[in-house]
This record gives sequence, C-alpha cells and structure tokens, in this order.
Amino acid sequence: MIPRTRLLGLGNDILADDALGILAAREIERLALPGLQVVTSSESGLSLLDYVQDVDRLIVIDSIQTARAEPGTIHLVREEDVAAPPGGSPHFIGLFETLALGRALGLRVPGEVIIIAVEAADCLTLGGPMHPAVAASIPRVAELVGDLIG
Repeated sequence: MIPRTRLLGLGNDILADDALGILAAREIERLALPGLQVVTSSESGLSLLDYVQDVDRLIVIDSIQTARAEPGTIHLVREEDVAAPPGGSPHFIGLFETLALGRALGLRVPGEVIIIAVEAADCLTLGGPMHPAVAASIPRVAELVGDLIG
C-alpha cells in the first residue's frame, strides 16, 4: 500500500523568494503525481496543525536563508536531522513545535517529515521578483518530489 503523502508548500507569495514553497507546490500539483495531496499555506504557528494531521508522510517545501549557500541551493533534510534553534522557531511556533504538539495531544501526525528548503536571497521585498536562481530551482524541486514519492 502506498503511504498517504501530503506536500505542503509554505511561504508568502507576495514576498520575493518567500513565494518559492507556494509556487513550487502549485507546479507539482499540475503534475498530478499519484498518491500525493498538495496543499499550500502562508500560515505559521498553530494554524499549521490542520495541515499536518491525518497523513503518513509530509513533504514540506519552503525557502530558507542560511547565508552559507548560494541562492537556489536545495537542502533536503528529514525532521530527525534538524535540531531546534536556540529559543525556538523564528515563527514563535513553527513546524517542529506544531508536530510535537500534535504528538503530545495524541493526534495522527506524520511519522516521516521531509523538508525541501531552497536557499533564498530576499524574503522581505513586498511584490519583488524571485531571484533567478531561486525560480530556476522549481523544476529540480518538482523532480525531487517525484523521486521521493517513487
């Protein structure tokens, strides 16, 4: 049986490179990959709880700014590979805190969480264009998702 997989594209589609997760998810949705449910959200915090329930596997696409890689660099990590930042998430309550809360409440949250994060150059410019290297990563992200769901 194919595990139920949800793809969650996160970001803000009016903030330059922060739109990456949403735009990539929309592109992947057009591919109609079997066994994959695609959703997008600009929300954070406890609002994410609705998106992480009742699924076996969660693939999250979002932008990231590490200042250690070139824009457009794709980072693939699993939940267990990520240490919580000191002081918690910069979103106050982020994805990992939401997953932990769901588990503590006995909700059906995914046992497998994969994050595809694309290095961004600018996540603050309102209405700004995506950096060309970030936009160019979308087909590679879509291909990676296809590989992950087999």
